[in-house]
Amino acid sequence: MKKTLITLCLALCCVMAFAQTFEGTIVYKNSYKSKMPTVTDQQFTDMMGTTQTWSISGAAYRAELNGQLVQWQVYVPADNKLYTKMANSADALWNDAAENKDEVLSSELHKDVIEVLGYKCDELVLTCKSGVQKYYFSKKLGIDARLFANHKFGNWYAMLSQAGAVPLKTIVDSPQFTIESIATEIKPAKLDNALFVLPAGTTTSKNPY
Repeated sequence: MKKTLITLCLALCCVMAFAQTFEGTIVYKNSYKSKMPTVTDQQFTDMMGTTQTWSISGAAYRAELNGQLVQWQVYVPADNKLYTKMANSADALWNDAAENKDEVLSSELHKDVIEVLGYKCDELVLTCKSGVQKYYFSKKLGIDARLFANHKFGNWYAMLSQAGAVPLKTIVDSPQFTIESIATEIKPAKLDNALFVLPAGTTTSKNPY
């Protein structure tokens, strides 16, 4: 059960990510609905937190969470690895972003479905082996999907190759949980490259989950 929960949490974070290319930070509000009889909504909330601060510059991104389990993630494009720092591990655990245990079975695109923070958003629906993932995005907040062609983990490239933009709202529905993430603040800015470097002295190891 512990392995299952940690694997799900890592997937959530990842899932947790402009015709000109956007650089800056987006703050998301996250909410969770558990479908597992042994895990409550509050337990998911405590583990993952209610706020995710996500920053991107070029092909690198970083997420910081206010939960008790997952503290931060950094995607380092030179390594094509996603590093996750969890409270219960001294090491930052890495996943090979070229690997993806999930699979997209079909996709649908719907135009002008909702508005988030003044941006009219299209909806991309991915039906996956793991469940249904819905992404709401505006082309005004674009990402060059080619930069992430080797980032298969978490269906990241599968989403970007069709959306070409950062999601402003995400709904991930699986047999274990439903997570909804919606942007509450968008802050375009030139970011320091140091933000996307592992902290000095960080030790790493392959994610066993």
